[in-house]
Amino acid sequence: MSSTIRVLVVDDSAYNRRTIIKMLEAVPGIEVVGYACDGEEGLRKVFDLHPDLITLDLEMPRMDGFTFLRIVMAGRPTPVIVISARSEDENVFRALDFGAVDFVAKPSARISPELFNIREDLVRKVLSGGRADMSKVLQRNRQVETLVPLSIAARKSGEQFSSVKQTTALVVIGASTGGPPALQTIFSAIREPLPVAFAIAQHMPPGFTRAFAERMNKLSALTISEAADGDLVLPGKVFIAPGGKNLVFERSGHEIRIRVVNPSPAQRYVPSVDVLFTSAAETFAANTVAVVLTGMGNDGHQGVMAVKKAGGTVIAESEESSVVFGMPKEAIATGCVDTVVPLALVCGEIMRKSGL
Repeated sequence: MSSTIRVLVVDDSAYNRRTIIKMLEAVPGIEVVGYACDGEEGLRKVFDLHPDLITLDLEMPRMDGFTFLRIVMAGRPTPVIVISARSEDENVFRALDFGAVDFVAKPSARISPELFNIREDLVRKVLSGGRADMSKVLQRNRQVETLVPLSIAARKSGEQFSSVKQTTALVVIGASTGGPPALQTIFSAIREPLPVAFAIAQHMPPGFTRAFAERMNKLSALTISEAADGDLVLPGKVFIAPGGKNLVFERSGHEIRIRVVNPSPAQRYVPSVDVLFTSAAETFAANTVAVVLTGMGNDGHQGVMAVKKAGGTVIAESEESSVVFGMPKEAIATGCVDTVVPLALVCGEIMRKSGL
C-alpha cells in the first residue's frame, strides 16, 4: 500500500479549490489527484480516480454535499473531510452522521485569503483521516441512525440530582477523529440519571461545541451542555469543553466549579484531553474515571498517567472499533490503562468503574 494519500478536492469555488490544492500539494505524503466543481462531477471522479480521501464543500450547485455523501458511502466508502463555514454547525454534524470522518472550519463563508489559516488543521486531518477505517465509520453511523431522542418526561427525571450536594465522582472523556458519533452512542445508552458528573474534551474548533452539546442533550437522560466558566459540577451533568478552549476544575470550599481557560500557544490539540484529565486527577483524585476514545495523535497520554498516579481508573477504546487508533494506542502504551474494550462496551465499563 502506498504511503501517499491521494486526495480529491470537491468545491464549487475556484478560489477555494486552488487554495486547498496549493496547501495540500506542498505537503510530502499528500497528492491531489483531481478536483471537481460540483457533486455530480465529484461522483464521477470518485469512481474514476479512487482517491484515498475527499475534501468536500457541503453547499454546491446541481448536487449538494449530503446527496454526494450518501452515494459515496453506499457505492465506494471513502474518508471525507468537510470544509465548512462556522455558521453551518448543524450541517457539519449531519455530514458526520452521513459518514464524513471529520471537518475543518473555514474562517469565513466569503472568499478570502483567510482560508490559508486552516492549513495546519487541514493537513493534520488529511494525514489522519486518509487512514480512517471506513467500515468502522459506517458501523458507528448505523448505530447513530437508530438513536431515538428520549421523552421530555424521561429526561426531566434527571432533575432529581440538581439539588443534591456536590458530586464526589467524575468521568472524563477525550476524543478526536470519529469522536462525535462515538460520544452519541455512549450517552444515548444512558437511559436514567446517574449520580456522577461527566466532562468531555472533543477536539473541535470554536463555534461548534454548543450545537454539538444541544444535539447530544436530546439523546441522553443526563443534562448535556457546553461548559461555561463558573459552572458548578453536579451529578447528572455533562460538560463539553468549548471549542478552542480548555476545561479545568477549581475547588472552592465544598464546591467544585469549572474554569474555561485559554490554551497555551504550544498546545497542538484543543480542547486538550491532557489538560482535562490532569485537572480532574488533581481535583477528584481516586474518584476519577478517564476514558480515551478514537482519535489522532497522543493527546491524553500525559493525562492518563496523572489519573493513574492519583489512584483513578482508565478505560481505552480498542482498535477493534476505533476509527483512528492513535489516541487509545498512545494511552495504552503508558501502561496506565486498566481496561481496553470496543465502543459497544464502553458505557457498561464506565458504569462498572464508577461503582454504579
